[in-house]
Amino acid sequence: MSSTLLVTGAAGQLGQRIIHHLLETYKVAPGRIIAATRSPEKLADLAAKGVVTRKADFDDAATLPAAFAGVDLLLIISTDALAVPGLRLKQQTAAVEAAKKAGVKHILYTSMPAPEGSLVSFAPDHLGTENAIKASGIGYTILRDAWYFDNYLLGLPHSLEVGKWYTATGNGRVSNISRNDCALAIAAALASDETENATYTLTGSTAFTIEDVASVVSKITGRPLEVVQVNDEQFAAGLTGAGLPKFVVDMLVSADANTRAGKFDILTNDFNKLTGKEPQTLRSFVEEHKAALAG
Repeated sequence: MSSTLLVTGAAGQLGQRIIHHLLETYKVAPGRIIAATRSPEKLADLAAKGVVTRKADFDDAATLPAAFAGVDLLLIISTDALAVPGLRLKQQTAAVEAAKKAGVKHILYTSMPAPEGSLVSFAPDHLGTENAIKASGIGYTILRDAWYFDNYLLGLPHSLEVGKWYTATGNGRVSNISRNDCALAIAAALASDETENATYTLTGSTAFTIEDVASVVSKITGRPLEVVQVNDEQFAAGLTGAGLPKFVVDMLVSADANTRAGKFDILTNDFNKLTGKEPQTLRSFVEEHKAALAG
């Protein structure tokens, strides 16, 4: 099969890893891959490898049909426009409309687990985009990525420094997966000949409480880490006091509430189905990032 694949958000962390796996793991010919981003000059290293680069600006919907021209499989990586309510959904539904105009045959989209009824502040963006894709009449593959292990690296160095991890997750569990494993599975879906409509939820093999994560982190770093459970209001106050913008505070508080409600406690073997591999374990991930955690 010699279909043309386009990856949006190609300069982002997930996009870069997906293209890496398309080239290196699945040996897709570089000339079949189009890497698209708002600033194509950031993709010079991919262009040097023979990957086609294009400008795709989700804030300028009129330019998107041309950006998607001649594309068989389009991967829409959800944008990072979270500061303005509704903007991400507007961007992504415009991309779906542009895909239809451009004659794209199949859309892949990076979503989140169980956006229906989710408490997470950005869940409506994902559900709305999924629905727009299904309504478009274009074939689709929805890839619902669980909460990344990588997200813990943002706050854990500080938590280790003070010896306390403040959380409002209660006894809730999360089926974390690494960003790289998500990229591997998404690249597998892109590289396959599969054109049936499908929804995959990409999770690790185990669901953890924050206490479970803290215990592994403490053992591997050799530093004490006490989990301190707080309520939503206390958690929001602490995040606000740390200088985080309101939309980030709302997102983190809502994610902890979603965990506490058991809505992130979802395990599937979809990662194994797509890749034929086992996902990276928590222990392996923490060992790999031990230096970053130590601060």
